[in-house]
Amino acid sequence: MGALCSQAALLLITVLIARFLSQQDVGRYALCFAMLTLLGLLSLAGFRAALTRFVAMYVADGDAGRIRGTVRLGMWISVVSSTILGLGMMVFSHQIAEVFHDPGLTTGVALSGLSLPASTISDAALSATQGWRTMRPFTLIGRIYEPVLRLALTLGALVAGFGLTGAFWALVIGAWSAAALALLALLKYVRRTGKQRPVYEVRPIFSFSMVSWGSSLATAGLLWADTLILGRLTTTEEVGVYTVATRLVTLAVFVMAPINAAFAPQIARLHHVGDNVRLGETYAAATAWIMRLSLPAFIVLIVFPTSLLGIFGSTYAAGAAVTVTLALGQLVNAGTGPCATVLNMSGKVALNMANNIVVLALNIGLNFILIPRMGILGAAIAWSGSLALVNVARVVQVQRLTGHTPFGRATMKEALAAAAAGAGALVVRLLIPDGLVQVVIGSLVAGGVFLAVTWALGLDEADRVMVQSLLRRRRGTRSGAPTRESSVGPAL
Repeated sequence: MGALCSQAALLLITVLIARFLSQQDVGRYALCFAMLTLLGLLSLAGFRAALTRFVAMYVADGDAGRIRGTVRLGMWISVVSSTILGLGMMVFSHQIAEVFHDPGLTTGVALSGLSLPASTISDAALSATQGWRTMRPFTLIGRIYEPVLRLALTLGALVAGFGLTGAFWALVIGAWSAAALALLALLKYVRRTGKQRPVYEVRPIFSFSMVSWGSSLATAGLLWADTLILGRLTTTEEVGVYTVATRLVTLAVFVMAPINAAFAPQIARLHHVGDNVRLGETYAAATAWIMRLSLPAFIVLIVFPTSLLGIFGSTYAAGAAVTVTLALGQLVNAGTGPCATVLNMSGKVALNMANNIVVLALNIGLNFILIPRMGILGAAIAWSGSLALVNVARVVQVQRLTGHTPFGRATMKEALAAAAAGAGALVVRLLIPDGLVQVVIGSLVAGGVFLAVTWALGLDEADRVMVQSLLRRRRGTRSGAPTRESSVGPAL
């Protein structure tokens, strides 16, 4: 629910900026958000995962001193580093804008710098609260409160005529208010531990955080490198069109985060006890559910790209080919299942980090080669090709590690359902002109046919196990049991 709420709010913010302002303003917002996201991860220095892991360990041990030491260490490093980087963005905002050949970026860069310490503090504090075996503050503050508040403030600013500057102030206010709430939530949990002298386990924490940091930066770089390189090599108008396309495609795979989170502890346990048969069954079932819940959205994206882009404005139709290309890349991502999670939960964290770094380098290289020749379509090809390649590599690595692939009978059933739904959507496209009506009717037909065929083919036993796992996870989240969410990636 939190992931859906967050993604919906971010999509609506993009729609609002596109409808009230211009392609150039959408591009400016996207470039500043990309800088904010990447510098936020840089500021955290890997402590997002480290705070959760080590706080959870010391909570389990009842070690109040080490809990307090870990929280203080992580928070202070995050605060100091983000403040320095934020001040740098504010002081050098004009010079940064010149890198992208757009003086109009200056105000946005400066206000993003003002937001950076707040967003970093919020991320660090909410990550620490997860160490107490609860997702409640993370979901309510980070996934619901901040995105929804920013959406409401952005709408108000645009209606009042404050333009893009108003949208950036909405980002600032939302970030700082969320940071205040996150700190209050963390303080509540820390006070429960009792007053003890902080104990700082610097070496193990930094050893873990550095690996996590490298992997997170590589993953975020893959998500945002194309946007920044486009801003450097093309215009902010083209970045705006590209951003709208990426925002649409991101919605198709939001289901991956909760399914991966439900799947992770199972694969860790099955790998630990050596139950390789059930591991393979669960791997395939998780992949089938990702496909089952995302394929209808992919069909709509691939069959009706022009009509979908028309929601943002008629000038965004140029992004139709980009939308289809990005959707195909994400389709491979969804179709290969939680292969990265299998590697991580099997103890191959370093291998996964190496995968991310190699594919990031490939993506950056392809962007510099293809963007000058093909513009935003070149960026889409570079990103989709890199994403497809790294996921195919992970599937091969998992197959060599466990002997299993993510494909099974259920996957074939979903492919048949998708083919039938795609045929129905194509009929709608032929009969109804481009526009909102086409999208609505096409979505209903594609979804209805897909559901009917899936229902007729039935669920396998492993699929039922996955449903039960998701239901247990939902009940566990309500009761404070340990869960873990990760986004498809930072997004506008």
